[in-house]
Amino acid sequence: MVPTSFLNKNNDKYQLNDDKQVYSLKKAYMLMHGKEPVKDWDGRLYCHEVDADVTFRANETHGFMEAFTFTLVTEGWLNIVYNGHQLTLRPDDLYIYSPGLAVTIVEASDDYHSICLMADEQITIELPTVHNLVNVAYMPIVRLHEPKLTLSHADALQLAGRMREITACLHSDHIYKTEILWMLYGVFLLDLQNVQEKTNMHRSVSQRVEEIFIGFVRLLPLHFAEHHDIAFYASQLHISTVYLSRVVRQVTGRTVVDYINQFLTMEASFLLRTSKLSIVQIAERLHFADLASFSKFFSRQVGQSPRAYREGNV
Repeated sequence: MVPTSFLNKNNDKYQLNDDKQVYSLKKAYMLMHGKEPVKDWDGRLYCHEVDADVTFRANETHGFMEAFTFTLVTEGWLNIVYNGHQLTLRPDDLYIYSPGLAVTIVEASDDYHSICLMADEQITIELPTVHNLVNVAYMPIVRLHEPKLTLSHADALQLAGRMREITACLHSDHIYKTEILWMLYGVFLLDLQNVQEKTNMHRSVSQRVEEIFIGFVRLLPLHFAEHHDIAFYASQLHISTVYLSRVVRQVTGRTVVDYINQFLTMEASFLLRTSKLSIVQIAERLHFADLASFSKFFSRQVGQSPRAYREGNV
C-alpha cells in the first residue's frame, strides 16, 4: 500500500514524489477505455475477459497502478517486462501485479485471452476479510522470484469460475451488489491462498524474511529517485543495512543496489524516450549529484550515453 504521507490525492490520480504518478483503478480504466465499464461504477473492483488488443492498452498507464491485478491466462501467450525482467505467461498461469511496480506489455499471440480481476489497493487493504492480501499478492515474488503461479488445470478452472462470478455480479442489478462483490472477492483470495499453500508446501524462507522483503519491495517504487542508498530503506524497515542486504540476497539472489539501480535505469530510460526534459533535468529529478555522475551511471547500466540513447529512440 502506498502510504498517504507520500501522496497527495487529486481526484483519481495520486502524485508521488518527483512528479511520478500512480493511477487509481478508475483513472487507469478511463484512460485505457474512455468510459466506465458499468453504470454507476465506484471504481473499486472490476473483472473482465480480455484479448491482446485490450491488454496492450495497459501500457497507457506506463505500468503504474494503485490496484492489485490478477490475470489468469486461458489461451495463447503473453510477454511482459515486469520490474525489468521479461516474463512469459501461458494458459493456466496466474500473473499477480502488485501496486507501484512498472509493467510493460511487450508481445502477445493472436489468440491470447485471459480473465483479469482488478481491485483498488487502498480500499482493499482496509477490508477485514482480505487482511492477508499483501502477502497473497507478493508471495509469488518471494517464493518463486517472479510474480506468477503456474496452476494445475483444475485450480485454474476453479479460480476462473470465481472471477466469472464477480463479472456476472458486476453487471447485475442486485440491490446488495457491492456487498456480494466484496464477499466474492474475499472467496477468490482464499482460493488463491489455498492454491499457493498447495504449490509451496514448505517455506523457502522464514515469515520474517518474507515480511522484510515485501516491505522493501513496497518502499522502492516510492523512494528510488531520491534515495539511492541502502541505509534509507533499512532505517524505514527498522533493521540494519547488513540484515537488509542479507534478506534481499537470500530471497532473490540479487543485491539491494541491483534493485535500486534497476528502478533508476527504467525511469531514466522512460524519461529519455518520452519526455522533453533535458538530460540535466533528468539527472536532477533522479537526484544524481551532477550530469557527469548520471551519465556515468546510465552508460554503465545501458551501454551507451544518455544522449546516444535518446537520439536512438526518437
